[in-house]
Amino acid sequence: MSALNIGARALNANLAALQVIGNNIANVNTPGYSRQNVLQQTSGYQQMGNGFFGKGMEIATVERSHNAYLTREAQMAGSVAAADALRYSRLQALEGAFPLGSGGLGAALNDTLNAWADVSSSPSNLTARVVVIAKGEEFASRLRNTASQLDALSKSTQQQVQGSVDVVNGLAQDLAKVNQKIIETAGDVHTPNDLYDQRDQLLGELSKHIQTSSVANKDGSVSVFVAGSQPLVLGQRANQLAVTPDPADNSRIAVSFVQGGVSTQLPDAALGGGEISGLMNFLNKDLVAVQNQLGRLALASATTVNSQHALGVDLQGNPGQDFFIPPAAALGKTNPANSGTAQVSASVNDPTALMASDYEMRFSAGSVSVVRLSDGDSTSFAVPPTAFNKDGLTFNIDAGAAAVGDRILIRPFEAAARNLQVAIGSPDRLAAASPVMVTPGVSNGGGLSVESLYAVSNSANLTDPVSITFQADGTYVATGLGPGNPPPDNVGPPASYNFKPGEAIVLNGWSLTLRGSPGAGDSFSIDPAPPGSIAQNAGNASAVLALRDRPTFEGVALADGYISLFSDVGTRVQGAKFATQFSAQIATSAETARTNVSGVNLDEEAARLLQYQQAYQASAKFLQIAQSTFDSLLATVGR
Repeated sequence: MSALNIGARALNANLAALQVIGNNIANVNTPGYSRQNVLQQTSGYQQMGNGFFGKGMEIATVERSHNAYLTREAQMAGSVAAADALRYSRLQALEGAFPLGSGGLGAALNDTLNAWADVSSSPSNLTARVVVIAKGEEFASRLRNTASQLDALSKSTQQQVQGSVDVVNGLAQDLAKVNQKIIETAGDVHTPNDLYDQRDQLLGELSKHIQTSSVANKDGSVSVFVAGSQPLVLGQRANQLAVTPDPADNSRIAVSFVQGGVSTQLPDAALGGGEISGLMNFLNKDLVAVQNQLGRLALASATTVNSQHALGVDLQGNPGQDFFIPPAAALGKTNPANSGTAQVSASVNDPTALMASDYEMRFSAGSVSVVRLSDGDSTSFAVPPTAFNKDGLTFNIDAGAAAVGDRILIRPFEAAARNLQVAIGSPDRLAAASPVMVTPGVSNGGGLSVESLYAVSNSANLTDPVSITFQADGTYVATGLGPGNPPPDNVGPPASYNFKPGEAIVLNGWSLTLRGSPGAGDSFSIDPAPPGSIAQNAGNASAVLALRDRPTFEGVALADGYISLFSDVGTRVQGAKFATQFSAQIATSAETARTNVSGVNLDEEAARLLQYQQAYQASAKFLQIAQSTFDSLLATVGR
């Protein structure tokens, strides 16, 4: 009987091993499946007169091949890779909004400025003036279209965040249900391998959307935390994430953790990894930075051209008006936690000093700090007064009073490109003429020639008559100057200024450029332009044309402003591409290491199949022999 029992148990155990191997082979391509193994153990022994005899073997349990550390590493690496990949995908879409060549913003900006060359050559040519207005319209239109594309990209990305949050909530519910099933088996001595695989698969899927940390409980379930310490899943109970408006700026969104009806906003940095993190980083960092650069391009270009255009005279003899409709002042967005009533705004005072950034005003007792959010640079001002200058902007407290601790967000560039339009509709309103003109002296004998003369500031002494006379040493004396001009380079007598050919002479609010070598006694008179000269006067057109080379964007010329914008976009794309490739490689390596432990290897299963098939056949043969022996024994006893 002992031999029969040994044979029967061996036969059943080897058959069970073959069934497990078959199950492994069947699930070779099943995502999340871990290879299972039959654990066998001896059935003990019995003592007989001539020694201790084994009682065969039995199945201890069926376990899965699993390494918790490698599984967690694969989930973490996959989470980072998912964040990088989705951010890269969004940045590629962003890059498509900034084409190069004739269809790009750079070409439109240069065409707008270069169109003034024809007006400068022929100021009375109405066709040339119409072209200037048309090129300005095209530039403004491309800015608006680009801003519209960025708005659409922002909206679609926000929808992706909502979709990913919905998936996270669904996975959390599924994980809580699996936890419940595992808890129900907690009293069993055997492990529910398939439930554990299902749980790990859900954790892996969850990590692709948001980085998680998990803690194993004594009952076999796991608790899952997001953003460090927020319990998304506690045993068999699941909480939720939600997409909510950012309280500091309703045009943006935030990801919040919801538990018991209480919502807690999760900082972007706390999300760690996963698709949600990649999307939020794109929304609140990459897209905001590019929108600010686009807005700065629009605001600086419009303000610079408007300022110069206003210094000219149109064909009707009127002072120049705004060429572009002036962008409205940016209004501050008050924080919901503020207890004060202050209302603030920001407007441009120096377009060459603008920095592409959002700002925050932070109030304390008797002072306010204006913080540039792109890099954290902070400047403190005493209150009062109520106007503060920083980075080419004037920040005004327009109404109310701030309380200590109040914070107000200002986005000066947010709507600049979205709303830019040309203000000039008629070609005769184009202010191409200069309000001043220059007349060389009739007795000039040197080789000096006038290159340009135009107004550069709205000085009260702009049209005052001024005479410039050159000395034998090459310096010049200026008479008729008003207050506020630079002091002479040479005390004299007579007091004189140094001269360098091609270098602008800036006095009384005008800029005069002369070429050549002066002779002693050469003179030039600067007087108000007579009304009859307006049709042939192109001084202000030359001034607008000269804006192309004015350092505007952190030292970059106005005409090259688009290059710095596109370079920033390209740098972000290339950086994201490298990060994606690197994190994908790490994720692949981590998954390979996990699979080497948990995955099904068909070659190995084939060898084990042959091994247990032979063992099964041997067990069957042993059982047959034991049965035959037992039958012979019964037959002998029966006689």
